[in-house]
Amino acid sequence: MGTIDTTKPNFDSILSERIAFDETKAGVKGLVDAGVKKIPTLFHHQPDKYEEANNTSHVIPVIDLKDIDNQDPSIHQGIVDNIKEACETWGFFQVVNHGIPLSVLEELKDGVKRFYEQATEAKKSLYTRDMNRSFVYNSNFDIYSSPALNWRDSFACYLAPDTPKPEDFPAVCRDVILEYGKQVMNLGTLLFELMSEALGLNPNHLKDMGCAEGLIALCHYYPPCPEPELTVGTTKHSDNDFLTVLLQDHIGGLQVLYEDKWIDITPVSGALIVNVGDLLQLITNDKFKSVVHRVLANQVGPRISVACFFSTALKASSKLYGPMKELLSEDNPPKYRETSVADYVAYFRAKGLDGTSALTHYKI
Repeated sequence: MGTIDTTKPNFDSILSERIAFDETKAGVKGLVDAGVKKIPTLFHHQPDKYEEANNTSHVIPVIDLKDIDNQDPSIHQGIVDNIKEACETWGFFQVVNHGIPLSVLEELKDGVKRFYEQATEAKKSLYTRDMNRSFVYNSNFDIYSSPALNWRDSFACYLAPDTPKPEDFPAVCRDVILEYGKQVMNLGTLLFELMSEALGLNPNHLKDMGCAEGLIALCHYYPPCPEPELTVGTTKHSDNDFLTVLLQDHIGGLQVLYEDKWIDITPVSGALIVNVGDLLQLITNDKFKSVVHRVLANQVGPRISVACFFSTALKASSKLYGPMKELLSEDNPPKYRETSVADYVAYFRAKGLDGTSALTHYKI
């Protein structure tokens, strides 16, 4: 399963359905507002082959950053060791006492909700498929390539490396997104330092490579779904960046694939979820794992989440990334060929969320 099969007789009807949905510029929320009781077939997903796990046996690590500045080197090393284990085994962990005020997290969720719950007419002018804008609002970025659509709408804000112009962002959520962007940049820089240490490298190593250069906030709105068993909120995928910092609300639905079973990531109040991206797996030569995850559709909603991606995305750059030579040896030769961030992201986007990893394309 990948791009739509253009040889199938129903290709034209599938495409015209997707075009019609796109042209409403109202997204999935528009369907819910119109009162749909049965979801359109373009949202129907094939059943997943992996089972749900009994969650009592697996809980992703929660790492407390409260004592990160403690002068006792053993306390600092303990945090580094926890991060190392989380990145090598799970690819996912939650952080508490991360330094971002709870009031900012709450205001951010409220601001994202305010944006989506404006009148459709107020949002239509911002609906676009032009990825070069600094604010991109649409439903299903891969609408013309994915096997089935996701039950969610999204907007992306490009926060770094270029300083955003406040007037490019909607007034209903502008201030809090810019504030949150600054705070996440600080947290991400700290996490890259701890991860560099976890790899046995100088704390500035990943930062000096440019891993913290770009930041994109992807703000999702998952409306309540009348038939959640037929669709998903986000298809299973791994992230096309170096690192993701995710704020999710209390509703839940995020699952990570661990030992071929789906594990729920239960929301922890005030916590942020951190996960390794594909590019970090590539440069660590598989030492850190970029793990497959998905979001279920839910009859309850809306669910709000904000994923901050450390990546320069499609910005042209000649900088190439391959497995770090400091981690390579005769027993551990490079497993990937070099790529630029823009090329990797372009390949990921063209492929769409089809349930396969873009990393396999770069394997040696």
